[in-house]
Amino acid sequence: MSTPTAYDIVIIGAGPAGQKAAIQGAKAGKRVALIERERGIGGSCVYRGTIPSKTLRESALHINRLRRGSEAFEFRIKPDAEISALLSRLEEVVQAHDTFMSKQLRRNGISLFHGRARFLNDRTVEMQAVDGARQQFTAEHFVIATGTRPRNPAEFPVDHEHILDSDSLLPMIYLPRSLAIIGGGVIGCEYASIFALLGVQITLIDRATAPLQFMDQELVAQFVESFEQRGGQYLGGQTIQSMAWDGATHVVTILGDGQIIKSEKLLVALGRQANAEELNLAAAGLQVNAKGSLSVNQYCQTDVPHIYAAGDMVGAPALASKAMEQSRRSVRHALNLPIGDALSTIPLGIYTIPEMASIGMDEKTASERYRNPLVGRAKFEEIARAQISGSSDGLLKMIADPRGERLLGIQIVGESATELIHLGQMALQQGAMIESFIDSVFNFPTYAEAYRVAALDILGQVAKRDTAAAA
Repeated sequence: MSTPTAYDIVIIGAGPAGQKAAIQGAKAGKRVALIERERGIGGSCVYRGTIPSKTLRESALHINRLRRGSEAFEFRIKPDAEISALLSRLEEVVQAHDTFMSKQLRRNGISLFHGRARFLNDRTVEMQAVDGARQQFTAEHFVIATGTRPRNPAEFPVDHEHILDSDSLLPMIYLPRSLAIIGGGVIGCEYASIFALLGVQITLIDRATAPLQFMDQELVAQFVESFEQRGGQYLGGQTIQSMAWDGATHVVTILGDGQIIKSEKLLVALGRQANAEELNLAAAGLQVNAKGSLSVNQYCQTDVPHIYAAGDMVGAPALASKAMEQSRRSVRHALNLPIGDALSTIPLGIYTIPEMASIGMDEKTASERYRNPLVGRAKFEEIARAQISGSSDGLLKMIADPRGERLLGIQIVGESATELIHLGQMALQQGAMIESFIDSVFNFPTYAEAYRVAALDILGQVAKRDTAAAA
């Protein structure tokens, strides 16, 4: 075995978190090694998760726009359409991303290695390449960013042909006629709404009484209503008695209440688990917690101070934006550089149809902290741009303090919600007052007008209250 190669920072995993950590370290003038076990860079985000699912989502939205705008002629997806036809741009998108990231890593002088990494001790990592060759690395600091994979409990017999997980869903050859989905989290809801828009008969089955329990439930109710209007069915408060491929045409799922659901395919979407088994964490003095992830402090330090962890490895929410900010913070903390407080204002975006997004306090959180916070609402059916686009099933909620003066949070469901939320993000970062939205002039017609409508709603409530008090 050759002498270990010394680096300032060694990062395991080249997904969004690993890439950001590597670039942050290199920008600070440090010698950085990035180890990735896959052939490409980008992790599940690029090859099996965010980019593929959002590419399919864009295809579904484009097809729906054609349907809405083509009353003069019939437009429909042919039966047994191939999934690949709906993902025709995916290879181009993935290749462009890989090329861009590779150039960025090289431009910053980052050493990229491909192989499986494991700790030998808290200061040494060994990598085994595809050809079996082994190489050792030492470093002052380590960042673990190995991401996650689908969590498939033993009682759900995923065979990747009839009973699928999120990694094997998109490689399906044909668009199924029916699809049952177990799990009402982000992955389950995103795929449920995408495939429903493509004309697939969707049954979304969840243990909770409503999906997306961490989101504002008024927004979730709007999403469920839109989903069911497109022919989907949400079955909440359910347990699974059994599921099995019948050997012929359907997966048969028997629910706890005796209902029988037959579907051509079934997707198990019950969260994700950390890729930690191969890391030999014990050799570094680490172990995963009860949830199977790594526990970290606000700077993403593990129990071993010079080893950091970021991204999906440290738990929900599994957001690429959160992962990148965590890894940036971890490297800057390791190098004693100013960190900032951006982690407190990371927006939450869910790419369901319609989209959902949130920043700051929601109505429930504000009610727990304040007595009678004010909530302004702007229904998209009142917004000209939404009417023009045929996307009026949306809502923007603006949360204010009880005096109706200070902005506390924004929640949005509807077209462009994940873009629109950034206005609220900037306003919160600047400590904006509600009146500032009244004084702002927005282009017409735009979705951004919803901010002014919601602010006017709050000021109207204040005026009504003051009038009542004076009387």
